[in-house]
Amino acid sequence: MPKNTDIKSVLIIGSGPIIIGQACEFDYSGSQAIRSLKEEGIEVTLINSNPATIMTDPSLAHNVYLKPLTTKSIIEILNEHPQIDAVLPTMGGQTALNLCIEAEEKGIWKDHNVALIGVDIDAINITEDRELFRKLMLKIGVGQAPSTTATSFLKGKEIAQEYGFPLVIRPSFTLGGFGASIVYDSKDFDELLRRGLEASPIHEVIIDKALLGWKEYELELLRDKNDNVVIICTIENMDPMGIHTGDSITVAPAMTLSDRTFQKMRDMAIHMMRSIGDFAGGCNVQFAVSPDDQEDIIAIEINPRVSRSSALASKATGYPIAKIATKLAIGYNLDELKNQITKTTSALFEPTLDYVIVKIPRWNFDKFEGSDRTLGLQMKSVGEVMGIGRSFQEALHKATQSLEIKRNGIGADGKGYNDYDQIIEKLKFPSWDRVFVLYDAIQMGIPLRRIHEITKIDMWFLKQYEELYAIEKEISKYTVANLPAELLLEAKQKGYGDRQIAHMVDCLESEVYNKRRELNINRVYKLVDTCAAEFEALTPYYYSTFENVSHQNGVVAAANESIVTDKKKIIVLGSGPNRIGQGIEFDYCCVHGVLAAKEEGFETIMINCNPETVSTDFDTADKLYFEPVFWEHIYDIIQLEKPEGVIVQLGGQTALKLAEKLDKYGIKIIGTSYEALDLAEDRGRFSNLLKDLDIPFPKFGTATTADEALAVADELDFPILVRPSYVLGGQGMKIVINREELEEHVVDLLRKIPNNMLLLDHYLDGAIEAETDSICDGEDVQIIGIMEHIEPCGVHSGDSNATLPPFNLGEFVLQQIKDHTVKIAKALKTVGLINIQFAVKDDIVYVIEANPRASRTVPFIAKAYKQPYVNYATKVMLGTHKVKDFIFDPQLEGYAIKQPVFSFNKFPNVDKKLGPEMKSTGESILFIENLKDDQFYELYSRRKMYLNK
Repeated sequence: MPKNTDIKSVLIIGSGPIIIGQACEFDYSGSQAIRSLKEEGIEVTLINSNPATIMTDPSLAHNVYLKPLTTKSIIEILNEHPQIDAVLPTMGGQTALNLCIEAEEKGIWKDHNVALIGVDIDAINITEDRELFRKLMLKIGVGQAPSTTATSFLKGKEIAQEYGFPLVIRPSFTLGGFGASIVYDSKDFDELLRRGLEASPIHEVIIDKALLGWKEYELELLRDKNDNVVIICTIENMDPMGIHTGDSITVAPAMTLSDRTFQKMRDMAIHMMRSIGDFAGGCNVQFAVSPDDQEDIIAIEINPRVSRSSALASKATGYPIAKIATKLAIGYNLDELKNQITKTTSALFEPTLDYVIVKIPRWNFDKFEGSDRTLGLQMKSVGEVMGIGRSFQEALHKATQSLEIKRNGIGADGKGYNDYDQIIEKLKFPSWDRVFVLYDAIQMGIPLRRIHEITKIDMWFLKQYEELYAIEKEISKYTVANLPAELLLEAKQKGYGDRQIAHMVDCLESEVYNKRRELNINRVYKLVDTCAAEFEALTPYYYSTFENVSHQNGVVAAANESIVTDKKKIIVLGSGPNRIGQGIEFDYCCVHGVLAAKEEGFETIMINCNPETVSTDFDTADKLYFEPVFWEHIYDIIQLEKPEGVIVQLGGQTALKLAEKLDKYGIKIIGTSYEALDLAEDRGRFSNLLKDLDIPFPKFGTATTADEALAVADELDFPILVRPSYVLGGQGMKIVINREELEEHVVDLLRKIPNNMLLLDHYLDGAIEAETDSICDGEDVQIIGIMEHIEPCGVHSGDSNATLPPFNLGEFVLQQIKDHTVKIAKALKTVGLINIQFAVKDDIVYVIEANPRASRTVPFIAKAYKQPYVNYATKVMLGTHKVKDFIFDPQLEGYAIKQPVFSFNKFPNVDKKLGPEMKSTGESILFIENLKDDQFYELYSRRKMYLNK
């Protein structure tokens, strides 16, 4: 059946600000859905309060409402657009679903004659109400863990008495495992039961007998109106049951599942999807499998919407789940749609992988001092990376190289643990470094049997680790000069980086690189094609690997599937995994940079490793290399593609950190030079520049040791702001008030970030903070936004509520801000974007720092003023335009307020005070007409509440 022609206008509900448990994968899904509907000539209206995303860009939906996600906003939109026929609530995570249910209960959809598409409410209610779900599963013959629902504290106590421990408590209607916990013994039960009941919006929990040690799997399904179902991807969690899937290391395709059990699981998933309701769209099903020969299967849950894993499954298979799910929601059948990658086969075609993907979450525990770092049922990660390789080992290494936590891969970098008791402890209580600790345990000689006993990780995975360590031991017997070619090739095929091999043979990374060039051991690039090369694929989406080189008739037969054109090319370096301090706003900038370079006639190449984002969608850039933003991988792509240059100023600190290497190797940096980028990052040199420009800045000194810091403190007055150079998100920044605190913090910082230059500033207590974002072409400077922070100086700019335009700065102060901005942008010879931060005290404007790159606030300003600023800035960087070529016409009546959003509820015992180190996970935008607005008044009245050193 073709599409439903009655649907001419659709409302999409977005997922709001990014929080732990609901990140930018829904920006990716929502963006795909918008494009999918627009292809069909359907008008799209979007509600989402997140200004940092591509999804809310005016170029995507026809009508974008940056409004709070409430039923009040929904009614306003439906009154303004009575033509809306249908609502698609499955692309915005749990937030969108919950809002949709609330609107249904209030009769809003019925009152406005709006149909629900892509899901039905009954299906949501069945899947969210744990007791209804359990009863339905038992009725259709699908296994369930013994469990009972408790709607009161007393009932919970009775259930625990009946089942005994360990138990699992799961609240109904929550996201990211919020409020869920494993209870090992009775002493913790009361507290965890109370937490679970409070977390559930309907104060209901389900108490399960814990299936600890069982293996966990996820299936991504799509179904059409004709009841055709395809399984897009099977994902295996390397971590057994007991760790939330969002915090698990996951692998696709499944590695340790017998074909018999896989077929059984498929049938169960399809049966479950059909039993919960009659809807067309996407679905995610999670199973537990007993770790014995019986392989008993138990269903954990089913989500009748595009899930967190859908973005991962889309990138893993190349099958655009959200795009197809949207087409199904408006009435198409799978056999009527084309596979977007092959363009010749049908969408009623299950992807087949001839490669392996590994997803590793990215955590930010260092931002939550005192947090419980143990992984469990409640999700704690803030982002994720994905590695693609020809084997599990290669994909695992590429994923670890993508994490940006100063590791070069699994082991072989001198940073592992070597204390037996510490390793055993870390195996027992998994945390962010579990993926590395397994290697350390094998290296120490702890038997696989013992590691399996503690972790319950399948022996197959542990043996893969053991093989990796065996090759490290073998390579370590050689020097770089006599390292056999076949051994070097094997190490590269298993994903070891040149840096790691250099560590094994005790030489420089460049010597290993030269050695493998000499031996003709070079990366080749393969297509992600959804069909294991069975059909020709037309989509330029690549990953790298190493092949056994054979010579046939004098021709080298390692096949490189990436065809290099003779067009002018630009590489955009992505921002890697989301984390606090570097979120989705940089992905927004990268996507706009790619689109602007395309408009200027360049072939665009994207390098990134984050599966959640729009930048890694296979049709954003002309070519996508899904590779770690890690020097060795980038350099090989540059050698192959020979671009005009590389854009580093759109991908946050990730891309910026590579500028020095690019400069050293003679690769052109597009826009602001490495010299200027480095000058701004080096706090000491930058302060000297300000002195030359006669611009005020807080009194400062630099130090590389605790003794030097104490000597500087004698010259400055306390309080002192201590900050390291070359970091993002205020990492390691702290305000100290005496010599003891100063010494303690400096020693701690230098242990975490060795050889760093520390800057000690006199802290301007009680100052007002402000910032500017500007575009400069080296000659002219256009300030695109001046923002004033509501919180006082000392709270990180990413954690401050900030207003655009300023609300409390006089003309004299504003003129100083403008003058300083122009002087600094020109002095740094900025070409592109620059963000400058100021502290205002006694009508004097002091400069705190300057960043000649895209900042966190650029998307916010672009959305508030409805101007394509990143497009303009990219064209300036490329040298095709000057600032004066653009008409700057900001459209904003009243004020826009950037409101940070925190995920402290994931860490109940953490101090919620704010300071110079950033802690927010996302942001929303609030528009107000004037300063008399109640919401502004409330923000202003509690501006000092959380300030901390």
